[in-house]
Amino acid sequence: MADSILRNTSKAFAKNIIFLCRKLKQQGAEGVLLQQLLRCGTSIGANVHEAQYAQSTKDFISKFEIALKECNESEYWLELLYETGSLGLQEFELYKKECITLRRMLVSSVTTLKSKNTSTKGDI
Repeated sequence: MADSILRNTSKAFAKNIIFLCRKLKQQGAEGVLLQQLLRCGTSIGANVHEAQYAQSTKDFISKFEIALKECNESEYWLELLYETGSLGLQEFELYKKECITLRRMLVSSVTTLKSKNTSTKGDI
């Protein structure tokens, strides 16, 4: 998993969120909203990264499910920043598209992992 697409995509998203929050902070956007976005937007990649050292398949799935929740939360804060005028439409659509891409990758991974985990339980 050292060079997985999901890991690279989630890390790139985290970096983009950091740059966005820095920019919006300089523009005077609401600090609490930015802190929330920064926390959850960077947490996605952290959980994906941490999953590679999971203690079990169940732990691995759990890390991906947490990343999925953080992705959904990131989208919420982006929507709020857009709807309150801190984020323009073009930027909002770009970041929302990144969230959707990550969410699809995470859902696909979790679904695959769960189906493999269920099918191997009967083999024991």
